[in-house]
Amino acid sequence: MDLTDRRRYPNLLLIMSDDQGPWALGCAGTPELVTPHLDQLAAEGTRFDHCFCASPVCSPARASWLTGRMPSAHGIHDWLKSGNIDVAAGVTWAGADQPVRYLAGLTGFTQVLADAGYHCGLSGKWHLGDSASPQQGHSFWCAHALGGGQYTNYHVFDNTPDLQPRSQYVTDFFTDRALEFLGQQQAATRPFCLSVHYTAPHAPWVQAEQPGDIWQLYQDCDFPSVPFLPPHPWQGWKFTADQRLTTLQGYCTTITAMDRAIGRLLGRLTDLGLSQDTLVVFTSDNGFNIGHHGVLGKGNGTFPLNMFEESVRVPFIARWPGRVPAGRIHSGLISHYDFMPTVLDLLSLADPDRSARPGRSFAPALTGAPGGAEAVVVADEYGPVRMVRERQWKYVHRYAYGPHELYDLDNDPGEIANRVDDPACARVLADLRYRLEQWFLTYADPGLDGVRQPVNGQGQIGPLGAAGQGRPAFSA
Repeated sequence: MDLTDRRRYPNLLLIMSDDQGPWALGCAGTPELVTPHLDQLAAEGTRFDHCFCASPVCSPARASWLTGRMPSAHGIHDWLKSGNIDVAAGVTWAGADQPVRYLAGLTGFTQVLADAGYHCGLSGKWHLGDSASPQQGHSFWCAHALGGGQYTNYHVFDNTPDLQPRSQYVTDFFTDRALEFLGQQQAATRPFCLSVHYTAPHAPWVQAEQPGDIWQLYQDCDFPSVPFLPPHPWQGWKFTADQRLTTLQGYCTTITAMDRAIGRLLGRLTDLGLSQDTLVVFTSDNGFNIGHHGVLGKGNGTFPLNMFEESVRVPFIARWPGRVPAGRIHSGLISHYDFMPTVLDLLSLADPDRSARPGRSFAPALTGAPGGAEAVVVADEYGPVRMVRERQWKYVHRYAYGPHELYDLDNDPGEIANRVDDPACARVLADLRYRLEQWFLTYADPGLDGVRQPVNGQGQIGPLGAAGQGRPAFSA
């Protein structure tokens, strides 16, 4: 293969944020949010406004992004509380135990790219187990030791298995390392795939840890475009007006700081003459609510775990000059489990295990090419909570812990009226239940299926299946 053909084998810059709702961009309808570089990226490319994560919490969503498999086919069903680092490192925090490679034996798209000759790098959040060890084809590996934490007091593995403390603002640190990687690519003869995974805008939002000039941007903002509803009964505590403003100020500060860092990445691509030959993608691992539905948080912001739109939908922007149409908003349904098939389709690379992946390529929608059927439905899961979503209707089935839900999103976009018991919706309900069951019968691995696992949003502490040796896999 001729890897110098950049029309066929472009560079990839894949930027992923952490806990960013689909609403949390200036160009997505929140004008109070200062995101000039991401807004410009959307103006120069295509923004997909109905992109869904595979699970409304970080680790399972990231595993699905990477492998194209649903959580019930890769076995990560909650954020990984354990298995990230070795207790011998001497750091006392939750999750510090023995490293576990949760994706061992599975193939991610970066591994396929590396096998084809791509130079793959990671700078930022991994949170898929054994953070010290480069995995899935990455030869450049600057990984956060855990999945997140403080913005100015954290540990990393920076191309070494030795745990290293850092105090530089975490967004800037991982940007600097990504810039170093990019600087090595100007004279390279093979394309690269660089994944920059920020911990922003995940909590904590402590003023002393944030850039003061950006914090002040939101000092007197009351965020009129962000809803403030009575607390949802599943949340269990009251979210006050003062808490809302403080939370939004911190949340938006981290996004604007990340936007500034992304501007540095895009500027370096331009300076190196690589912009025309690089597909840039921006997305988030899962969504987030700040007052939406009366909730603060994502899928585990409530119990029972929720599948609200703001939890399962995520931003998705793609730019590739001359190949991805500029200034377009695409409203077709796509999912993160579609990403691996799409990348391999764009690069004409064979999928080593296509039948195991539920996703389909949206390359025609990405490039504006004629043809290519759009997805009819997307599915999500969070342990025993499962969702199927089509253009008009959403159905949420809870195998444990709580009620089922059916929403007519055309007429009830706020997901207020649960019509699961409405006789007028019986046919729709039966159809969606059938689709949901068939989806998981087709793609779930019985040994990794989460439908009867005690997932409650408190974290996963071990692998499923034989490797778990009968030990609990989830926090009680």
